Formats: sequence, C-alpha cells, structure tokens
Amino acid sequence: MENFTFYSPTFFVFGKDTENEVGQYVKQFGGSKVLIHYGGKSAKSSGLLDRVEAALAKEGIPFVSLGGVKPNPRSGLVYEGIELCRKENVDFILAVGGGSVIDSSKAMAAGVLYDGDFWDFYAGKAKIEKALPIGTILTIAAAGSEGSRDSVITREEDLMKRGASSDLLRAKFSILNPALTQTLPPYQTAAGITDIMAHLYERYLTNTKEVEVTDRLIEALLLTMKHEGPRVIADPNNYEARANIMWAGMMAHNNSVGVGRSQDWNSHNIEHELSALYDCAHGAGLAVTMPAVFKYVMNHDVMRFAKAAVRIWGCQMDFDHPEVTALEGIEAFRRFLIDLGMPKNFEELGAKEEDIPTLVRMLCHGTRRDGNLYGFVKLTEEDCTNIYRMMV
Repeated sequence: MENFTFYSPTFFVFGKDTENEVGQYVKQFGGSKVLIHYGGKSAKSSGLLDRVEAALAKEGIPFVSLGGVKPNPRSGLVYEGIELCRKENVDFILAVGGGSVIDSSKAMAAGVLYDGDFWDFYAGKAKIEKALPIGTILTIAAAGSEGSRDSVITREEDLMKRGASSDLLRAKFSILNPALTQTLPPYQTAAGITDIMAHLYERYLTNTKEVEVTDRLIEALLLTMKHEGPRVIADPNNYEARANIMWAGMMAHNNSVGVGRSQDWNSHNIEHELSALYDCAHGAGLAVTMPAVFKYVMNHDVMRFAKAAVRIWGCQMDFDHPEVTALEGIEAFRRFLIDLGMPKNFEELGAKEEDIPTLVRMLCHGTRRDGNLYGFVKLTEEDCTNIYRMMV
C-alpha cells in the first residue's frame, strides 16, 4: 500500500424528506445568499424546487436561480452562472440535481473567485486555491460528485471534455433522499448504475500490491450493485434498493476505496470523447467502453481480472488458463450491463466508425502532455484507435 492523505469533510444527510431541511444546513455552513442551480423541467414539475425555496425562505435566506444544466454540462452555462453569482453577491451555491448539475456548480464555485478563465482549471493551467462553498440535493445516483473532489465540464467551442479536482470542491453538505430517484426512467437509472460500477473498476485496476482492504471494499460495492441493479430496474419504486445504490454511488467516488493505490481512469478518458461528441449518457458510453478496454489490457495483469471474475461474477477459476476465467468475467460484466438496458456497441450508442480518427485526436492531442494515456496500462494513440474499433 502506498502513502496517502484522505480528506472527506462532507456532511451527509440521508433519508426521506430530508430536502425539506436544506435551509438549516445552508445556514449552518455560512450561506447568506444562495444560487440554486438545477437542470430542467423535472425539478420544477416534481415540486422539488418549490420545497427547496420554501426551506430557504423559512430560514430567511435569499436566493436566485439558474436552471438549464444538461447531461455532459457545458462551459457556456458555467460562465453565465459565474456572472450571476458575482452580480448578486452569492456566497453559497446549492446544486439540485445529478452529477452534471453538481459538476457545473463546482466549476462556478471555483470560477467566481478566480480572476482568469475558469477553464484554466480544467486545462491544467491553474490550481484551484479558493472556491465558494456548495451543497447538494442529489436526484440521481451515478456520478458520485456529491461526495467527490472532482468536476467534469465540456468546453462548447471544441467539445473538449476535461476534469478538475480539488478538496475545495467537496460539498459542505449533501442531502441524499433515495425517493427523489424513483421517478427516473429505467435507462437513466441503468446508466447511473454503470457509472458507479465504472468508478469502482477504475480503482480496482491497480498496479499497487498488497491493497487487500480496498480490494475487498470495492468487491463488496460491486456485489451490491450486481444485486440491487436488477431489483431496481424490475421495480423502480423499490426504495431500499435505491437507498443502497445511492450510498454505494457516494462511496464509489469519494475515494475512500481508492486510497493507497494507483488507479486507472483510461476507460473514463476514452468514454469522455464519446459523450462529448455524441452527447450520449456517460454511463451508456462506459457500458460500451469498459469491456473493450478490459479485453485490450487484460494480459497486463490477468490474475486481477480473473480475481474479479471469481469474486464478483461467480466464475469458476481455471488455474491452468487464467485468461479464460478473466474473459468470462469481462463477458459476465458486459452481459449484466446489456441486461440492465445499456448499449453494447457503437451503433446502439449512436457513434460512428468513421469518427474514430476525430475521437482519437480529441483524446490524445487535447490536453495530454505527450499524446499517451497513463493508468493501469499506458495507452498510445494506436492503442486508443484499436480500442475504439473494438467497440464497433
């Protein structure tokens, strides 16, 4: 196990109707003028925004609102939010929605107090040194942004999708009411489950030895998703299944299961170009990406994939041919995602084979220092091309 530091200060409020308490938590963490940042119609039509506004009003906290966040959040709305926060002297941002809303809120929080272009943080040109405090009310279990230090934004001018990280971006509080996710369409629920499992696999694929504690934690969370995923697709109103998925989603990405070990993230990097170019759901893109990446890099540490196959997917270990077991585990994972309703190839995702050169150019020659991806395995431009072609 490697040396590490771990800081996760978010105050979590979990359970039914907890969004009605948001005013007291904003006040507890120093907010006196709030920007409510949200997505689209569902936050309004469900009455969630009305409840949030009433809770803030009850505590005498003034607010302004900015909606319109779309999946794969765009830079244009971030700039608009930064300007609004400065104009209205906002000192607290409240994200009401899923990972896209929270990521957009984090970008605003960093950008409001920065003299330059907020994109500097995402291009690796500047380090986040201060940010407005944020809180979240989660409406979809997926990205884990409610507990993480990460944010991903797509720059509209060239569809470059990049991330920024800082402990200053961790939410002061996160309200997690699983009931708020019960109205999600099955496809969105399945995409969220896929994203959660991707966050776990990205940490599981490590070159660090002797990390049994976090290996076992990751395996337990993956087994939870394997159990709860089909249950919630079969019965969208299963509160207990949604509760387990929501908490697993937070644990998957606040990095408590990633400390002391190297991590991968090549599947995420390769997928980001798909969702940037085609505006597909991130989880759907990962469902197509991960099996291809896993098969391509499997021989780097075939026993790690074989271990996952046995411990998570219940495969029989072939000690003479561990690569057979490893492939069986990857295929079991792929079939699980398909059975949830996720796409299995480029065509079902809406991607085009003829766009592969564009995808590779965006991936390898955007902000990469030498055109290579570094993670569980170093991937060159040729490797990335081969992986995309495996998805067709």
